[in-house]
Amino acid sequence: MRYLVSILFCTCFSIYLSGQQSIEWGNWKSWGNQGDGTYMNPIIPSDYSDIDCIRVDEDYYAISSTFQFSPGMTLLHSKDLVNWEICGNIIDDLTQISEDLHWTRMNRYGRGVWAGTLRHYNGRFYLFFGTPDEGYFMTSASRAEGPWEPLTPLLSEPGWDDCTAMWDENGKAYFVGTHFADGYKTYLFKMSEDGKSIDRKSAKLINSGSGREASKLIKVNGWYYLIFSEHKPGVGRYVMAKRSRKLAGPYKEEKQLALPSCEAMEPNQGGIILGKDNNWYFLTHHGTGDWSGRIVSLLPVTWVEDWPILGEVLPQNIGTMKWDGKIPFKHTEKLYIKRSDDFDEDRLAPQWQWNYQPRKDYFSLTERPGWLRLKAYRPLETNNLLKAGNTLTQRTFRKQNNDVTIKMDISNMQDGQKNGLCHFSSQHSAIGVVKEEDACYLEYRKNGNITKGIQIHSEFVWFRTEWGMDGKSQYYYSLDGDNFLPFGEKYQLTWGNYRGDRIGIYCFNDKKETGSVDVDYCHYR
Repeated sequence: MRYLVSILFCTCFSIYLSGQQSIEWGNWKSWGNQGDGTYMNPIIPSDYSDIDCIRVDEDYYAISSTFQFSPGMTLLHSKDLVNWEICGNIIDDLTQISEDLHWTRMNRYGRGVWAGTLRHYNGRFYLFFGTPDEGYFMTSASRAEGPWEPLTPLLSEPGWDDCTAMWDENGKAYFVGTHFADGYKTYLFKMSEDGKSIDRKSAKLINSGSGREASKLIKVNGWYYLIFSEHKPGVGRYVMAKRSRKLAGPYKEEKQLALPSCEAMEPNQGGIILGKDNNWYFLTHHGTGDWSGRIVSLLPVTWVEDWPILGEVLPQNIGTMKWDGKIPFKHTEKLYIKRSDDFDEDRLAPQWQWNYQPRKDYFSLTERPGWLRLKAYRPLETNNLLKAGNTLTQRTFRKQNNDVTIKMDISNMQDGQKNGLCHFSSQHSAIGVVKEEDACYLEYRKNGNITKGIQIHSEFVWFRTEWGMDGKSQYYYSLDGDNFLPFGEKYQLTWGNYRGDRIGIYCFNDKKETGSVDVDYCHYR
């Protein structure tokens, strides 16, 4: 069987390359809504990893994993599957999962909130998700915008990931989880109708092997489908399906739904949904991460002999990457993912997430209305930005031209304090100000290596980062907000800890818990 799959892959991939012109990854000149009723992939060139999607009446909702960032599990909303906005973040307090996600420990890089599944049942939204160290959790809400209930633990065991859930036509609930630590064995569990408990003893093995994970359950035309991804060395990761007439199984029939599309960074995990135009779609991330993270595309779904084939259907009835399509629904309001913030509200906009659960009394949006105040305290490791709490972050985009500018009031800085604008994943760089005794100096940071700059005498300082499709950032500073000068070497944005690059605003003090900085705005153009 594996030999036949490999032959099918090689044959179809050769036909694909000979019959079509491939788009070079990362060099798209256009993306998303084209303004003429069509779209180009990616639809979100930003790190919205482990995506899942559902439709509720006239609205679409999608979730994205967030790892150690707080608040956790980003929720997106759309009217047409192409134009999206951030609806919110579901998990307010990550310490419900583990104290290792708190600013006092910061011990979960690459861990924390992994993939989940979003469901809507009997008028209520349900989120199920896993962490590799703590197990499975769930929460629910009557409205997607919340409030969401406190987390309920479902299975307190390490080594599990990529869960899904479904209720059958009689209201019986089932939960599916993959034990990646034991050869990627996927089990079906009986679950209480309220989703708050699973019967551990009811576990039934329904799938295993070849890195099989990213499970999703759907029901179409009397068939229950277990959609999942599989990985083979030397081939890549691609999407598979099993099906059964009963939700409880057995799932004996199996089919490969798409090629790995390695040239398109392996689109392989997401949600299959019925659009408002009565066509089916696959909202997916591209699973091979790079500095831009695991970005999002929308692929058509064609039903062939009751199997959902993803993307462009090749003559062998297998799918491959498709780069364009017709927008599934015409909606007059153009939703978009917000990036800039003037900090005029008394709570943070939903595009922002802290690096780990923050120290709540060390930031404020009300002490100086219209400004974000960050109060400095000691990092867990001296002079280590990735071990400094209360760094405020958001995702970056892979577009032709990007620039982020912040304005800081540094008049309340104290000796030992450092603050500025940074990029980070597993590596980091930053441009900022350090105060040494009574003087402030410009500094450029790269993974702890510091280049000291001029002394700064002004009350205000502006910092900027610019990058393009290649992900090479150049930092700038200004003392008047109009004239910007480059400082520091160019920095290659990086992938690490299963995440793409993020921008961040940081503030810490290596010597003592004193000092603050006020941020007037962050303009992301």
